[in-house]
Amino acid sequence: MFRHFAAILMASAALPACATAQEAAEAETGTNAAYLDRAPSEEVIYFVLPDRFENGDTSNDTGGFEGGRLEHGFDPTHRGFFNGGDLAGLTSRLDYLEELGITAIWFAPIFQNKPVQGPPGDESAGYHGYWVTDFTRPDSHFGTAEEFAAFVDAAHARGMKVYMDIITNHTADVIRFAEGDETGYAYRSQGDFPYSTRGGPDGEPINQGFMGPLDSSEENFARLTDPTWAYTPVVPEAERDVKVPAWLNDPIYYHNRGDTTFTGESARLGDFVGLDDLFTEHPRVRAGMIDIFCDWISTTRVDGFRIDTARHVDPGFWHEFIPAMESCADEAGIPNFHMFGEVFAEEPTAGYIAEYTRRDQIPAVLDFAFASAMREVLGRGQGTFVLNRLYDGDVLYEGGAEAALNLPTFLGNHDLGRFSTLIKQDMPEVSQDELLSRVMLGHAMMMSLRGSPTVYYGDEQGFVGDGNDQMARETLFPSLVDEYNDNNLIGTDATTAEENFDQTHPLYQLIARFSDIRLSHPALTRGHQMVRHYEQEPGLFAVSRVDEESGQEVLAVFNTSGEERSANVWVPYDARAFEAIEGECPAAPTAPGSAAFTIPAFGWALCRVSERAE
Repeated sequence: MFRHFAAILMASAALPACATAQEAAEAETGTNAAYLDRAPSEEVIYFVLPDRFENGDTSNDTGGFEGGRLEHGFDPTHRGFFNGGDLAGLTSRLDYLEELGITAIWFAPIFQNKPVQGPPGDESAGYHGYWVTDFTRPDSHFGTAEEFAAFVDAAHARGMKVYMDIITNHTADVIRFAEGDETGYAYRSQGDFPYSTRGGPDGEPINQGFMGPLDSSEENFARLTDPTWAYTPVVPEAERDVKVPAWLNDPIYYHNRGDTTFTGESARLGDFVGLDDLFTEHPRVRAGMIDIFCDWISTTRVDGFRIDTARHVDPGFWHEFIPAMESCADEAGIPNFHMFGEVFAEEPTAGYIAEYTRRDQIPAVLDFAFASAMREVLGRGQGTFVLNRLYDGDVLYEGGAEAALNLPTFLGNHDLGRFSTLIKQDMPEVSQDELLSRVMLGHAMMMSLRGSPTVYYGDEQGFVGDGNDQMARETLFPSLVDEYNDNNLIGTDATTAEENFDQTHPLYQLIARFSDIRLSHPALTRGHQMVRHYEQEPGLFAVSRVDEESGQEVLAVFNTSGEERSANVWVPYDARAFEAIEGECPAAPTAPGSAAFTIPAFGWALCRVSERAE
């Protein structure tokens, strides 16, 4: 699909399909390829927006576009525009991430975006990467194809995996509707506006013989030739050929029904905040997206995809796309290729997000349920029973509790807001010291409990935003945004007006320490989890992590209360002694099956079962 990009990378990245994973990685990096053998559950992920991390090359700040900020999108004083971070900056700071204990880097989309969109007076830029016009190359604000290849190579040389953030649901907002301004681009349903008539059931017949989107055969969709079923799509002359690959410029490959209300059929067929919604039931769209992202795998050798807006795409698309990506990764010699979908939810239970691993057959989903449960127990005063209820739901995922080990867990992100911000919203009078304690406990729990822990960039520097979305996207390099620079950070006297790559920050050190512990104890990376203690009020929560292969068992106990708490915790009946990994552990059980724990306020203990009865 994008041979200009592939040609640049072919010499260094293309490998024979018959090469083993070990041979492929050694040919690519010239270093040990052990990282390829790690399962997704063994990774510690760092999620970063390239524009907000480090500016390694100021010459690309305007992306090569002429004019002012409304043309090129660069304004480092505004939270909604490009601030200057790029691929060169990411590459230059890999040592910082390696020493933090990061083993996989997930970055927001780096594809070429429409620089600016939005109505007059409310414009913003595509610094976040979700307004794609060209799926075949990096955004010119971030750098070149060669710089992307250099970043991947440098990460792999350190044993780090690279997860791309991809979009199959939509493109940038290019298509307009002739009737749109008059209607406010309101969603028009299939019942009121069928594909068989123009502008409503009484309109002129069109697309004769088309049997609807449930039949994704080429024969059926060959009859869909007129896109004016609900609105009259109009592509501005200046943007007629802006999308790449070229087939994306044809309105017939979009749903063209107006803006989603996030309910009912509009959740899959409507435009996501105006973004052009792809007709993912269409066989040409499916084949095109498979070609695009298979090429990214084979030419760049990335290790996985985070899939944006996965719940807004029809299940049939995933039934074709997921196996195709797995096949491409196999051919490229990339084992353990990881795909996880974004299924936004705010319930602290697994049911809703688990649906997408079963019906849609997406291998994993971002664990929004974990994020919600952690907010409940550390921000909203709920008892630790919430966590037991969360983990009881692991059986709902396709593959059950074993599959749940691979879910990326997180506390906050670029959409929800930072965990520190959410806790502060829930507890407006919380002191800075207590806020830091709660955030540190949250990270200690995330790093120890089942799943693949995902650190949101800047959290390791104590960032506390004013809200979600743009308000949670500060820069680690010195910021010129006033709304960021007046934030009161935790664990530091710094502000975002300064560079924030402080490796002595208490959160940085905690994450680095727990990453080392995690990677040194297979029970914490691949061990199944058993809840051993929970309470109806804030207090103790305990689990065992057990690695069947090595027989290693780690008991993790946490206190979500602001006061010291003690309890007798159910432990294995054959356990005879404990070794402290973190915190204070009893030397031995009080009696077979029971051990007495005392955990300080917002504290924890990680204890290895060091001796068992014969």
